[in-house]
Amino acid sequence: TTREVISKYGLEDDTVDFIGHALALHRDDNYLDEPAIDTVKRMKLYAESLARFQGGSPYIYPLYGLGELPQAFARLSAVYGGTYMLNKPECKVEFDESGKAFGVTSEGETAKCKKVVCDPSYLPDKVTKVGRVARAICIMKHPIPDTKDSHSVQIILPKKQLKRKSDMYVFCCSY
Repeated sequence: TTREVISKYGLEDDTVDFIGHALALHRDDNYLDEPAIDTVKRMKLYAESLARFQGGSPYIYPLYGLGELPQAFARLSAVYGGTYMLNKPECKVEFDESGKAFGVTSEGETAKCKKVVCDPSYLPDKVTKVGRVARAICIMKHPIPDTKDSHSVQIILPKKQLKRKSDMYVFCCSY
């Protein structure tokens, strides 16, 4: 398990939290009792991503706003032979006899697929609410303290350190 691997190195709890939540991006501490290979692969991906882009961050940041993200996903989808449907009226997910999604119909045309990724509002009878997400948008006229006046910052606060049920993610994109 990841816990067994970590114990070999005698790491402090704060270091374990950093590795598990900031590098491997696990959402809870269940990973500690699961096979270590998943966490090692996640850490490897982080290290490779860090080396790929100059500027000291493994994350891709859209220069012209978040509107670039759907465009990036649409292009990636096209590269791998996918179909990305945007701004289509009255979309209906199609299911076969076994209940598996096989396509999406809009304007009389069906795009066939192996997997559908959509907002839960498209399938209200197929989804179950299992939790809540709390979000806040803060408009500031100053940088986040102790971030070296960075214009772009992601801060991950592990749940254990906050005494909460979930990690907290803080993202700043230009104060």
